[in-house]
Parts: sequence; structure tokens; C-alpha cells
Amino acid sequence: MKTVLIINAHPNRESFCHALAESYHAGVRSSRAEVKLINLIDMEFDPILKTANSQSAELEPDILNVQEEISKADHLVFVYPNWWGTYPALLKGFFDRVFTSGFAFQYRSKAPLPEKLLTGKSARVIVTMDTPAWYYSLGYRKPGHNSIKRSILGLCGISPVKITTLAPIRNSTEEQRKQWLKKVEELGEKLR
Repeated sequence: MKTVLIINAHPNRESFCHALAESYHAGVRSSRAEVKLINLIDMEFDPILKTANSQSAELEPDILNVQEEISKADHLVFVYPNWWGTYPALLKGFFDRVFTSGFAFQYRSKAPLPEKLLTGKSARVIVTMDTPAWYYSLGYRKPGHNSIKRSILGLCGISPVKITTLAPIRNSTEEQRKQWLKKVEELGEKLR
């Protein structure tokens, strides 16, 4: 049985991202896979990495717990809004503090790239944004999508990473949002 970990990175508990994370969660539950949902806003940790060597940083209990959940998971799901072309500071701080050297990757002597320690896991990234998706792709060249897929998850060995973009959120109708919630629930049912 697959184990799925959903990480909602929107700092507002009343956000549409929260509803999307709940919809994916409901979809996974109906598929009978094991699933856990974590809202980053509920975690107690300092998102600021205060040393260049993440191995020497003291890890709070919530960080250690989420590292254990990531270790157990086969499939990771990240839900967040696109702000300033990428992701909220809370998610960046989460990666800085959780995806540490020795847990997510390991530097090797005389090798330009680190060893990937999270291989065997896949990911789905669900991103909301106000910018039209076509403009984010053509005008901005998808900086947030590229960063999370290649520079973070890919660097740690997580593959494949599939991205679902829901946009534009601003001025979307209630019917459009219902369709997006249904789409995300179906992704959860199919574990995609």
C-alpha cells in the first residue's frame, strides 16, 4: 500500500490551498492508501537556517517528526500559492530546515553533485496563482516550478515530479473553484 504525505504550505488556514489539500486528502483516502496531511502553519520551527552547514543546526521536534514522515512516504504532495514567482517564505524555510544534508542529500568528496537520499519517492506539486499560467510559462519561464522540481526535489532524488497549476485564482468563479477541487480530488484518487 502506498503512503502519501500532503504538505500544505499556505500560511492562512482559511485559504483555497487548504481546501485543495483537503480535497487531495479525501481522494487518497477513497483509494485506501495511507495518507497524512501536514499544514506548515501548525508546525513549530524556526524557518530561518542560521548556519551554512545544515547538519550542525539543532532540529526541533516538529522537524524531526516531518523528516520521519517524509522517510516513510512513497509520494509527497506540496500545495502552495505562487507568490513573487515562486513559493511562500514558509515553504522555503521548511526546505532549508527539513531537507538537510544527511537527510535529503549528502555531499561527496571530489564530486560536484551530492548523493540523492530521497530516491524512490515521487511528488505532485499543486500551485495556485493569480498570473495566467500561459504568461507564467512564457513571460517568466516558470521560476518557481523549475526551482521546486529541479533544484529542490530533483536534487534530492524525488522523481517524477508532476506539477498542477491552477490559475488565475483572482477573479475565478465559484464554479471554477469547484471544478479545481474536483480535479485535485481525482488526482488523489489516482495517486497522481
